[in-house]
Amino acid sequence: MKNEQLEMTLPAKPEYVAIARLTVSGVANRMGYTYDDIEDIKIAVSEACANAVQHAYEDQQDGSMGLTCNVYPDDRLEIIVKDNGVTFDKDSVKRQSEPITDSHDLDSLHEGGLGILMIEALMDQVTIEKANGVTVHMTKYMNRDEVGQSASKVSTTPSQ
Repeated sequence: MKNEQLEMTLPAKPEYVAIARLTVSGVANRMGYTYDDIEDIKIAVSEACANAVQHAYEDQQDGSMGLTCNVYPDDRLEIIVKDNGVTFDKDSVKRQSEPITDSHDLDSLHEGGLGILMIEALMDQVTIEKANGVTVHMTKYMNRDEVGQSASKVSTTPSQ
């Protein structure tokens, strides 16, 4: 099965997150994903792009984010969001995002940090690389039965 690739470079600005989301939505729709899966993909891409916009370049005026879609017809969609900005400590973010219990003081709860957890909950496979910025690899399978079958086939195609 031949894969097709779509690549875009967008300014890392809030107004461009919607363009990334709509692009990926169109690709997923063309592939035949269900409405619910398309919505999950859109949210995951929005979160990954929002993280790049909000955290990667901090006080810098100019920064960009790369969006790559690797399309495997009738199999899966791999989405890569990459920035060249500041990296982060994923384990620290996860610790700050622990489940809220009755014992938590509401004033001490940390705002934000749920994006990575949400991406991991919505997509079938997620890897995050922290070299020369942050690269978020997300995979959504067409059929849930295939989630474990293609694990060794994850694309290593570099994004911009």
